[in-house]
Amino acid sequence: MEPVPSRFIVLAAALAILSWSSAYPIVRIALPEIAAIPLAAARYGLAAALALGWLLYHRPPFPARRDWLRFVLCGAIGITIYNILFNTGEQTVSAGAASLIISAAPLLATLIAVFLMGEQLSAWGWIGSLTSFSGVAMIVLGMRGGLSFGSGAVLVIGCAISGAIYTTAQKALVRRYGALTTTAYVLIVGALLLSPWWPQAVDGLARASWRTRAAVIELGIFPAALGYAAWAYVIGIRGAARTATLLYLLPPTTIVLAFFLTGEIPTVNTLAGGAVVMTGVFITNRFGKKTFSPVKASCS
Repeated sequence: MEPVPSRFIVLAAALAILSWSSAYPIVRIALPEIAAIPLAAARYGLAAALALGWLLYHRPPFPARRDWLRFVLCGAIGITIYNILFNTGEQTVSAGAASLIISAAPLLATLIAVFLMGEQLSAWGWIGSLTSFSGVAMIVLGMRGGLSFGSGAVLVIGCAISGAIYTTAQKALVRRYGALTTTAYVLIVGALLLSPWWPQAVDGLARASWRTRAAVIELGIFPAALGYAAWAYVIGIRGAARTATLLYLLPPTTIVLAFFLTGEIPTVNTLAGGAVVMTGVFITNRFGKKTFSPVKASCS
């Protein structure tokens, strides 16, 4: 098999980063006219329709029964739970602040590998971890509600945790079925789990402005369908650990897009905390990994 040209990997990574970065401000554009969970249902209903069309056209092998539970878990955690927390959190958290908090996801993925996959961190790794978490605390404590139960910031932290789990859990599926097939099934599972809110989504869209409808279409096509597919494609080639470092680009890209799309200007506290978060993630990923010991037990 010939190696994939590096330009394809770069283009796929750029598509994923730009698509996902656009989700932060565009969700805030749509939220005033459509509720948080119905918005997620509408977005992923469209994404699932595109994914189903792709599956019917290409007809890839149906997943083996042993992998059904993993697909359900990936759809539930990476799509349904993530987007319920994300949309609800962004009702009170700015696009830039949300992206900076979620930028801790690569660090969380590393910690998952430490506790579940036998990977070890050096002293620098733990220093980087504590640095990142202190940066998240700086951002969160400067927001309305802070770390109180159910606050927007806490919900966005839940997004970061969900994203880290999803990034790690889907890797085995991508190896077996390929990036696009894995993503298609995960999107469909996530959309089906959001189906109880489809009637509210249809009703909300019927009464919404053209701007909100366009926002939902963009969210369904780019961040949901194309963004996840491009990300899964890059993970399948580069691996989850190497790919996670590309998420450094999400916060600055989001801040720029949010400024042009919504006029949002990040606070000094958000920027300072974000700089601390990114420094900690860099330290952990660059100097923190020590050794790797495969764990015998596996849910694959």
